[in-house]
Amino acid sequence: MMNNPTAQTPKPPIQHTLILGSTALIAILLPALLIRLNIIDAYTAQVLTLGGINGILAISVNTITGITGQLSLGQAGFMAIGAYGCISFTLDAGFPLPVSILLAALLTACAGFLIGFPTLKLTGDYLAIVTLGFGEIIRVILTNLRSVTGGANGRRITIIAMLQSDISFLTVTCSLAAIIILLQNFLRSTYGRAIMAVREDEIAANANGISVFRYKMVGFVIASFIAGIGGGLYAMVIGFVKPDIASFAKSIDFLIFVVLGGMGSITGAVLASYVLTGLQEFLRFLQDYRLLIYPLILIFVMLFRPQGLLGMKELSFVRLWTRFIGWLRRRKGAVGE
Repeated sequence: MMNNPTAQTPKPPIQHTLILGSTALIAILLPALLIRLNIIDAYTAQVLTLGGINGILAISVNTITGITGQLSLGQAGFMAIGAYGCISFTLDAGFPLPVSILLAALLTACAGFLIGFPTLKLTGDYLAIVTLGFGEIIRVILTNLRSVTGGANGRRITIIAMLQSDISFLTVTCSLAAIIILLQNFLRSTYGRAIMAVREDEIAANANGISVFRYKMVGFVIASFIAGIGGGLYAMVIGFVKPDIASFAKSIDFLIFVVLGGMGSITGAVLASYVLTGLQEFLRFLQDYRLLIYPLILIFVMLFRPQGLLGMKELSFVRLWTRFIGWLRRRKGAVGE
């Protein structure tokens, strides 16, 4: 029996990464320029920025739920660790902000490893309950550890990214694009395909020499790392965090993004994050009644499209680019005739 049946998986062509990177640059620089010229106002820019942060957290949840096949209800706890860690590394240790966000993400990944090591042998509802309890433990610790976290009053941080909308948008959206590109390339690698094999059938994967626990742990730690980045960026943009950031309601919001976008679809979860973030702000005139929108959306999604907007498919810019080039060639050939 082969020790690693996925070893012959071909690597993605380098041009795929180049196409994705070029598309991401266009999608980032154009809105940033419009924000800089005040064509997009500061309020709309902040909504777009928060949509990007929610997209990062949705990717974190989707990495566990849709890709690894585990149900986690504690991602808001990892986000809180990243947010408080970013502020502590910046204000208390004096690190530059980019370094603080990276260190906070690494700290969150370590927390994910410590939580995942004893719990990832659980499955289904049991794992969900454990991660739910983890999120509540983090919230209680943040509330009572006043010397470090500021207690229930939270902590503040003032940086230039908070004062300039275009810098906030660029930072968050560049981070989101980098995470999408790196994660999709990772999923096409040997490790990524092994993780998806575990998701599809743990028994069959184990029979083919894939260490189920090991790859579950890899997926869980990666998801924790991404949540830490999202938390650090949230602290950077908002400039204020409270223990409520680790609440169960926050984790459910991120799970809703994944369910609406499609379990296992990275681009679907990001698309749903932007749609629901914008919708929530657009319906603000309804006051508290706008909170009814999420349940109604979920009901209609479950009734008419239970697989979500994209299901398990991805919005492929590579495929769109290939079709566009093919259309240009056919057009050129028709003109030549």
